[in-house]
Amino acid sequence: MKINSLFVFFLCCFTVVSTNAQSITRMGSTDASCFDTDWMFSRYGMQADGTTKAEPQNLQATGFNDAAWQKLNLPHDWAIAGPFRIELAGETGKLPYKAIGWYRKHFTMPKADKGKQIYLDFDGAMAYAKIWLNGHYVGTWPYGYSSFRMDLTPYLNFGGNNVLAVQLNTEKWDSRWYSGGGIYRHVWMVKTAPVHVAHWGTYITTPTMSDSEANVKLQVTVDNKTNKSVEATVRTDIFEINKDDVIGAKVASFEPSKIRLAQNGNIETTQRATILNPKRWDIVSPNRYLAQTTILVNGKIIDTYNTPFGVRTLEFTARKGFYLNGRRVQIQGTCNHHDLGALGAAFNMSALRRQLIILKEMGCNALRTSHNPPAPELLELADKMGFLLMDEAFDCWKTGKRKSDYNLLYDEWHEKDLKAMIHRDRNNPCVFMWSIGNEVRDQRVPGITKELADYVRSIDPTRPVTNGYNHPDEAREAGAPVSMDVIGINYFFGLQAKWDVDPRYMHIPQIGTETSSCVTSRGEYFLDDNGKENQYVNYQISSYDIAHPEWGCNPDTQFATNVVLPHFLGEFVWTGFDYLGEPTPYNSDETILLNFSADSAKQKEQQKKLDEFKKNPVPSRSSYFGIIDLAGFPKDRYYLYQSEWRPDYPMAHILPHWNWPERVGKITPVHVYTSGDEAELFINGRSMGRKKKNEGITFRMVWDSVRYEPGTVKVIAYKNGKQWAIDEVKTTDQPTKLTLSADRNVIKADGLDLSYITVAVKDQSGLTVPRSHPEVTFEVEGAGEIVATDNGDATSFVPFQSHTRKAFNGLALVIVKAKKGASGEIVVRAKSDGLTTGSTILTAK
Repeated sequence: MKINSLFVFFLCCFTVVSTNAQSITRMGSTDASCFDTDWMFSRYGMQADGTTKAEPQNLQATGFNDAAWQKLNLPHDWAIAGPFRIELAGETGKLPYKAIGWYRKHFTMPKADKGKQIYLDFDGAMAYAKIWLNGHYVGTWPYGYSSFRMDLTPYLNFGGNNVLAVQLNTEKWDSRWYSGGGIYRHVWMVKTAPVHVAHWGTYITTPTMSDSEANVKLQVTVDNKTNKSVEATVRTDIFEINKDDVIGAKVASFEPSKIRLAQNGNIETTQRATILNPKRWDIVSPNRYLAQTTILVNGKIIDTYNTPFGVRTLEFTARKGFYLNGRRVQIQGTCNHHDLGALGAAFNMSALRRQLIILKEMGCNALRTSHNPPAPELLELADKMGFLLMDEAFDCWKTGKRKSDYNLLYDEWHEKDLKAMIHRDRNNPCVFMWSIGNEVRDQRVPGITKELADYVRSIDPTRPVTNGYNHPDEAREAGAPVSMDVIGINYFFGLQAKWDVDPRYMHIPQIGTETSSCVTSRGEYFLDDNGKENQYVNYQISSYDIAHPEWGCNPDTQFATNVVLPHFLGEFVWTGFDYLGEPTPYNSDETILLNFSADSAKQKEQQKKLDEFKKNPVPSRSSYFGIIDLAGFPKDRYYLYQSEWRPDYPMAHILPHWNWPERVGKITPVHVYTSGDEAELFINGRSMGRKKKNEGITFRMVWDSVRYEPGTVKVIAYKNGKQWAIDEVKTTDQPTKLTLSADRNVIKADGLDLSYITVAVKDQSGLTVPRSHPEVTFEVEGAGEIVATDNGDATSFVPFQSHTRKAFNGLALVIVKAKKGASGEIVVRAKSDGLTTGSTILTAK
């Protein structure tokens, strides 16, 4: 499948277009404002402590007194404050997300806006959203991951007070991972003229493209919300736009379109233009342009709509892999759920950007939005930072995995939700595939598969459609994947040779949509007296990067599989980051049995484990799958992927740590990850031998007969016979101090921008002390405040909002923001009994 397309790039931040500064920070109509502040909130139904609270009648009424409700700003996740409750199921993250939540907002609408169309855009609300304005029912959107628009115009009181009410109900929503609850993404108020570009009303492609020119096709849908026919002109200019969203030089203009709109109607018009010597969007150089569309009536501009975009080509082949702009690119992707660790589901741009920076440094070049439409800002950042993105819609279709999951919505809503996702995202250059599902129970049903794939292609035929199959052999036997443009395989590659010559599938490209599922706890290593690894101890998992559930494999095995399947497009590893919920292998969620539906013996064995977890609830509240832990600290595995995904980057990494006073003289295996092809290991200056990788077969170097003695472990890595990289691990002294280091020392004074500060437990020589867990208390002085703390321990029940928590294997995290409008210094301190206090200074501007 070969695709040449010019794609729009969706932007959504906190301000609107500033024509004086010539910059843009949100796609769409230019008169848009953030509607996040000064909401009132109250929780009914199931309460955080396990009790219930009756939901009163008529909470949407204008006259209802909400003065006693909690005042807050969005985005908001009502469950992340906890408390953690051990009796809750593993998929909940041990957090009480099920409830009925009500939000109310009082606002005035200027009298001067009468005659305009007023819309409210929700980026996401979990779940079963119902909206009222001034007591009038406006509408609903049940799927909590979809973005949607509500038309407020008929019910507004122009020149006076207005009351908006939103009811959400997660008691009706079941999830296999932590979904959170609330208006957890941004809300926008959009004002337009009655004649305007429709919601997500632009669609840009390039029928032909070369290095010398890109022929651009723009389809614009224009709405007329008046009771009379209107003649209008549609004009569009193309500008360069830089990484900071500043508009540059004009590079092309479309021929204006003259249109006639029927009363209360809409019309689509097509425009064409040529960009000479186009600058391509790429994962290496994510160049972008801006299409600025204006609507004129009687020669006057009445509407302006901005569409950033990027130019690039995609080519998917069954035998040679994936090509971006004519260059073979191996997909080195990660799957990621939507929560942001200690912040829960509540969206924050700083938090997401930090995650992507960490993934980029590892060598990740692609993201899978597991298993739902993401926040629009993820696409913005992926476009800016150069990530490819597999945009996924559903975790189930008609047949549910849980009683009250998407199966209850499928018949009425699946087309609406697909359309919302594709219309919103189809112009983003980062999006290179649409995924219609993940491990759905209907994956063997050809009819449903074809219906969904055809519907997606009817909206956007420029990208391939895929689906993640965890029973790829049974699905292919049934013939369902013949409707796919790319077949997604989750874990099971054993019969691939058979399918590669099957005439039904031999011409369809394939990708590992979910791979490995290795599980580890950062900094934990469990060995018996003979040096054999005990993988599972005290609800932690040893970090030699070997452990995995029965359906998965360690990273090395997957790398070897990739070598023997060079025609595959690449892989998406499960997962980039740890996430709340699904703490496999300590997970009590019965949907895990679906992974064994083809093996009754293993299913019975797993059922016994689940029964035991129900009798004796486990403390695990977040996953162990992540290459990076919940706090954002890389595990050892991070460096194994970096060694494979960044072969030209000189690096070496030794594991485990070297603080083993109880193991003196005992075998303590040492593993080395390096992008080199050979390495020599030294213990206190004595060589333990030189080892060489067997290309395509071994991906780590192992010295499995090393006997522990305190001191220094050093590795010198080589590549092509020349020294390449060095790493050392030393036995530390006892902890003496805390040190703080911030990912960003200057933050905006907007109450939103975050600094993530790593606290390390150090000895007198400045070495981080492994196996150290002192209790740390955090303080802030000046213009800032603490948002949350964490340490990456999947078993910790300390609330994320606590200002005191233990370090986990030498590290802890404090997240700080500026008080809104307060500029100046922010002094952050970390204290612990017996240790020298650590501090750092931030600046809020």
